[in-house]
Amino acid sequence: MSNPQTHTQVAIIGSGPAGYTAAIYAARANLSPVMFQGLQPGGQLTITTDVENFPGFPEGILGPDLMEMMKKQAERFETKVLFETVNEVDLSARPFTLKTDNGAYTADTVIISTGASAKLLGLEAEKRLMGHGVSACATCDGFFFRGKQVAIVGGGDSAMEEANFLTRFCDKVTVIHRRETLRASKIMQERAMANPKIEFVYNAGVKDILGDKESGVRALVLETLKDGKPTGETREFETQGLFVAIGHEPNTKLFQGQLDLDPTGYIIVTPGTSLTKIPGVFACGDAQDHRYRQAITAAGSGCMAAMDAEKYLESQAHTKAPAMA
Repeated sequence: MSNPQTHTQVAIIGSGPAGYTAAIYAARANLSPVMFQGLQPGGQLTITTDVENFPGFPEGILGPDLMEMMKKQAERFETKVLFETVNEVDLSARPFTLKTDNGAYTADTVIISTGASAKLLGLEAEKRLMGHGVSACATCDGFFFRGKQVAIVGGGDSAMEEANFLTRFCDKVTVIHRRETLRASKIMQERAMANPKIEFVYNAGVKDILGDKESGVRALVLETLKDGKPTGETREFETQGLFVAIGHEPNTKLFQGQLDLDPTGYIIVTPGTSLTKIPGVFACGDAQDHRYRQAITAAGSGCMAAMDAEKYLESQAHTKAPAMA
C-alpha cells in the first residue's frame, strides 16, 4: 500500500502554462494535485522577455512574471508544488509510480506537461542573449523586431515558415543554412524565395553572436562550411536579431516504451482530448503539440487534461486520497 504522505489523486509532471493551468483546474475540483516542476520551472516562457500575445495583459508581461503568477494561482487553490524532477515513471500498474531524487510517489492519475525544448546552437552568447535579440520563436517575438534586419538559422519547413512570418515586421530576413540546398519542402522553399524581403546565405554556420543585453544583437560571426564542416574562414555579418529555427525536441524520453509517441517524439493523444493510450494518463502542452506551441494553446490543453482527469476519477469511483504533507 502507498505511503499516504506520498500518494495523490493527480500528479502533474512539469510546469509551464499547461501544467499550471491543469493544476488550477484540478485543485478547484478538490483533487489536491501535486506538481513536479522539473528542471525548468515555468517552462520555455521563463527565458522569454515580453509576452504580448497572452490575453488579459494589454501592456504585455514578462514571461517569468506570467509563470510566477500562474504558480501562485495554482498554490492559492492548494496545489502542492515541488521543486523536483521526475526521473522514472511506471505506468504499467495502478496507482502509477513516479520516482525523483527524493523518493517514490504514487498517483491515481498522471498529467504530463513536460513541454518541448527548442534545439539551440549551443553557443554561450546564445544563452546569454536569449530574450535580448536572440529568440527561438518568431511567432512569439517577431513583433519586437519591427523595422529591423534579422537573421534566421535553419533550412527546414519551420525555418521557411518563420522567415516568411518575420517579413511582416522586419525590413529584411536573412536565412543562414549550413549546406548548399535547403531541407524544406519545395513549396515552402518557393514561397520563401519569392519573398523579396528574404535573402539566403548558404554553406555558413553561426560561430558566435556579438552584442549585449542592453543594446541587443549587433552582428554574427559566420564560419564558412563545406559539406557541413568548417573551412576555418570566418566573417562578421551585421544583423539586429537572430532567430534559431533548427527544430524542437519534446521532453518525452521519460515515457518511451510506455506511451505511444510519434516519429519525432511527441505524445500521441486521442484527437480533441488529452487522453493517451493508458487510461488515467493525460498529456497536454508542447509535449503533445508539435503544431501550435503557444502559451495560450498550452494553457487550454492543460484545462482539458484536468477535466479529463476529473472525469476519469469519477468514472473509477475513486475515494479522495489523502493529500501529501
